[in-house]
Amino acid sequence: MKDEPHLSASSSLDGRTGERVRKAIFLDVDDTLYDHLSPMREALAEELRLPSDFPYERAYYLFRYYSDLLSDREGLSASPDKDKIANMQKQRFMLMLADLGITIDDKQAGRLQSAYLARQFAIRPFEGAVELIAGLSRQGHLVGLITNGAGPHQMKKIEALQMEGLIPKQRIFVSGVVGMAKPDPGLFAYVNRVTETKPEHSIYVGDSWRNDVAGSLGAGWTSIWFNHRRAEPESGLDPHHVVSSYAEISRILLGDRTGE
Repeated sequence: MKDEPHLSASSSLDGRTGERVRKAIFLDVDDTLYDHLSPMREALAEELRLPSDFPYERAYYLFRYYSDLLSDREGLSASPDKDKIANMQKQRFMLMLADLGITIDDKQAGRLQSAYLARQFAIRPFEGAVELIAGLSRQGHLVGLITNGAGPHQMKKIEALQMEGLIPKQRIFVSGVVGMAKPDPGLFAYVNRVTETKPEHSIYVGDSWRNDVAGSLGAGWTSIWFNHRRAEPESGLDPHHVVSSYAEISRILLGDRTGE
């Protein structure tokens, strides 16, 4: 992890002019704004009647791994091909469970995906997320979201999280709408162009090493890895900050130490 001071507005000054710099601060959605494991856990428990000691955290890691792997292979994060996406959604359940010694067929995988989908819109933001976004806006920073997925699907999640009152739609970038997906640095560069911001003044907060850390660093952004699941780094990249709570994110971005 890079040794850098907190990035609050009080320290965001242009070295040449001495004027305060308006930061562009964007967040991921799935497992960054809310607990993405919860709907998967409920779907698995209901459909498969799993034992109480089932390793849900490991299952979630594998679920995300196969979801990203299959999506990258088929270019699905920015694709409108519903049939290919539906097949990927079933395959990720089958591969994840196979790694954990459980075999399911295509029909069972379809039922799991349906149960998972039904729960994806009964979600709430992580504690401290709303307060962070509101605080950054009060300080005059540009705040937005960058997320992979189909436009209507991701927007329903964002609406369920009641983000519309905090973040204007023109600052919400969904890969399926833009036509580029994380970790492509081009998506982050596109966000900079649309919002008229610069990479050196841009910060990204996300949980995925592959999509969020690699993508933001590749675009020249400051990267905050929200590693609340204590995952291991997947490569030799060096995010600027590694955090496990919104209290830590607030300390970095707002200089707020009240949550410690």
